[in-house]
Amino acid sequence: MENGSESSRYWYGASEEDRRRRAVDVLQAFRVYRAAEVAMRRRTRESMSMGENELLVLRYLLKAAGQDRQVSPSELTRYLGVSTASTTAIVDRLEKTGHVTRVPHPTDRRSIFIVATAASDEEVRATLGSMHSRMMAAVVDMTPEESSAVVACLGRLQDAVDQVDPHPVTVDAAQ
Repeated sequence: MENGSESSRYWYGASEEDRRRRAVDVLQAFRVYRAAEVAMRRRTRESMSMGENELLVLRYLLKAAGQDRQVSPSELTRYLGVSTASTTAIVDRLEKTGHVTRVPHPTDRRSIFIVATAASDEEVRATLGSMHSRMMAAVVDMTPEESSAVVACLGRLQDAVDQVDPHPVTVDAAQ
């Protein structure tokens, strides 16, 4: 026979301890996934001989190209949150390796756009295509309820991490 505590859970739902354990299990699963994703990105950067910002720029440019949008160096600077000198160095490295080209602005002779090359698009697709297919296969058969639950959970987690202050207020012990 069950003790009173266990039988009350049957009628009244999970205990606070059960809820916390499930929450920890979900957060741990996300941490493990995030670690796997970070490792995949590192392997991708290594296989393509790129740094993190170079890969970010390439992905950004490929997405913009898919939207028929041109990207200026200053847009890349804002996107990356780095200096204009750093952006120039990144673009220089990507141009040297044949991943991007600088093209003149059609109406402003002083301006340029940065464009990903067709070869870099093919390289990214070859490098990441099968991984994207495996990820799609992992989620394509989710029920609408499962999909909604995951999307809602990820949204709440994003809200939680977006609220992290980069300059937390510290309490001075001398006060």
